[in-house]
Amino acid sequence: MASTDLAATYAALILADDGIEITADKINALTSAANVDIEPIWASLLAKALEGKNVKDLLSNVGAGGGAPAAGGVPAAAGGAAEEAPKAEEKVEEKEESDDDMGFGLFD
Repeated sequence: MASTDLAATYAALILADDGIEITADKINALTSAANVDIEPIWASLLAKALEGKNVKDLLSNVGAGGGAPAAGGVPAAAGGAAEEAPKAEEKVEEKEESDDDMGFGLFD
């Protein structure tokens, strides 16, 4: 990626690190101070996306997951469907192919 593609993101990270509210005007001010020209729409979109979010928390929780529901989280209204769910989750394991099956035996 070119530096212009990341300039708005870096500006938002600088603002968050200094504890300053992230706004489109401040992102534009930082990028223009760095002599990087970005379209104002990108600063506006980024500011709206980060509005009300703690950027430091977002960065420290990268890869933490937490988006998937628990396995036992079937609602009570599902009734009999909850009993059938374990059967549907069973998968037939596929036989792993050996090296010979993939044609690697040709190189011996």
